[in-house]
Amino acid sequence: MQDFFKEKSESLIPELVSGVRILFTEREGGVSSGPWGGAEGIMGLNVATHVGDNAACVRMNRSIVSQMTPSAPRWMTQVHGTEVADAESVSDDALQADAQTCVTPGVVCAVQVADCLPVLVADSRARGVAAIHAGWKGLSAGIIEKAVARLRERLSDPEAQILAWLGPRIGADDFEVGAEVVQAFEQKYGEVSGAVRSASEGKYLLSLAAYAKQALAAAGVRQVEDCGLSTYADPRRFYSYRRDGASSGRHAALIWIEE
Repeated sequence: MQDFFKEKSESLIPELVSGVRILFTEREGGVSSGPWGGAEGIMGLNVATHVGDNAACVRMNRSIVSQMTPSAPRWMTQVHGTEVADAESVSDDALQADAQTCVTPGVVCAVQVADCLPVLVADSRARGVAAIHAGWKGLSAGIIEKAVARLRERLSDPEAQILAWLGPRIGADDFEVGAEVVQAFEQKYGEVSGAVRSASEGKYLLSLAAYAKQALAAAGVRQVEDCGLSTYADPRRFYSYRRDGASSGRHAALIWIEE
C-alpha cells in the first residue's frame, strides 16, 4: 500500500523549498468504497469524516497518509472562514479553522480539499510553513493574506521571503458562479486579468488560482508554483464536490518542515 501510494502521488510531491516537504493525496490508495472509492468504486483515500464515509475507513485512510509523514497530520474542521490556527495546538477535528501555520519541524499542517484550492506556503529558509484552504468564500475574505501574515508574525520576521504552491482545484473552465461571487472578489481585489469569463446570462467562469495569485502578491509573495490540475476535469485522480455532489471524498494537502 505504501509503495502504491508513493507511485500514484509522485507528481504531487513538489519541492518548494529545501528542508520543507509537501504531499497532496490522490483519490486512490486507501480502503474506502462507493462514492468515496477510487474511479472503480474501491480503494478510495478519502480523509474526511463529514461526508458520509464509514468512520473506520476514514481512520484507516488517515493512518495510511500518516505513514508518509513524520507525524500524524493535524486534521481540523474547515468552515470556509478566515480563522488561522497554529498547527502545534491542533489536537483533533474539534478545532474550526481554514489555515494552519507551523514553525516546529516534524509537525504536519493539513487541509482537506475537493474543489477548493489548497495553498501551501513556506519560508525560503525553511523556518516556517502554512497550509491554507482557499474556497471562494475564504479566498475572497482574505484567508491567504491572513495566513501569510500570521506565519511572518510567528517567525518574528515581517520581511520573510515566502514561496507558495497551488494544488489541484476546480479548474477555471468548470467553476461556474453567479454575479454575487464575482462581486465579492472584485470588491476585494478589483479586476484581475484572466480571473473571470462570461459563461451565460448571469453566470461566469471563475479562476480560483488567478485570485489566489493576486492575494499572494498582495501579501508580498512573488514566487508561486502552480500545478495547474483540475479536480473536476480528472475523475480518475481526484474527488470533486461540484462534479460528484455532497458525498464526494476529500484529499489531504500537507506541508511540514523536515526534522
